[in-house]
Amino acid sequence: MINGNTELIAHIGYPTHAFKAPMIYNPYFDHIGVNARVMPMGCQSADYPAFLRAVFTLTNIRGALITMPHKVATLGLLDRITPTVAVAGSCNAVRRGADGKLEGDMFDGEGFVRGVLRKGLLLAGARVLVVGSGGVGSAIAASLAAAGIGAISLYDMHTASCEGLAGRLKKHYPALEVRTGSNDPAGFDLVVNATPMGMNEGDPLPMDIARIAPTTFVGEVVMRTEMTAFLTAAQARGCPVQVGSDMLFEQIPAYLEFFGYPTTTPELLRAVAQLRY
Repeated sequence: MINGNTELIAHIGYPTHAFKAPMIYNPYFDHIGVNARVMPMGCQSADYPAFLRAVFTLTNIRGALITMPHKVATLGLLDRITPTVAVAGSCNAVRRGADGKLEGDMFDGEGFVRGVLRKGLLLAGARVLVVGSGGVGSAIAASLAAAGIGAISLYDMHTASCEGLAGRLKKHYPALEVRTGSNDPAGFDLVVNATPMGMNEGDPLPMDIARIAPTTFVGEVVMRTEMTAFLTAAQARGCPVQVGSDMLFEQIPAYLEFFGYPTTTPELLRAVAQLRY
């Protein structure tokens, strides 16, 4: 029930028909007795700058979840950003600070990192390969750098995206070893598919599975199916894996903390979620 005391989290993007967040957050708020609602708000790019400012004039707004196509444009609309946002080049969470200023953070990569840490992977000093330097790949790379990895190799078919991400990583994490130009997964502690490969049946694999050691942890961002062809092949080699949806459920506690709500576990979120596909 929405009433005059309900706090709103705006879920801003376009189109809205694929939004899953309300089906996870809202059942959780009901479960813990918090009078808040995540509300889908469809907004096209031309209207977004004015709309974001207008949303934060509401007295009952708690924050905003930002999704496509607005994650990059949001950077120019904020008063404060985190290093993770600066490296990722995008933002997916906005709140109003105590001084009224708009501040943003990025939790796509945080969700991925929390997931692999909870599965026992040690990231301090780790060697990582991230294939895909788009929005999600950049966010994962940013959060991995913040988690203290020792070296990262980046690969993307679009060289400019890859080199741009590498430059931002070197600027904010000068001690981090950064390389580009190869998707060979040999010799890494963690390899990540941050490309859309796997969304469609028959997609090529993002890297040569035969070159992945059985001790390498393998992560995926594609959520179309729980076990993609890439993860299935990696698991057959004996690799520990993380499915794409884990990134979603692991980042929600970080969002809740950012917005000042009681945090929780991915297990509870999965248990109460009312997902419909």
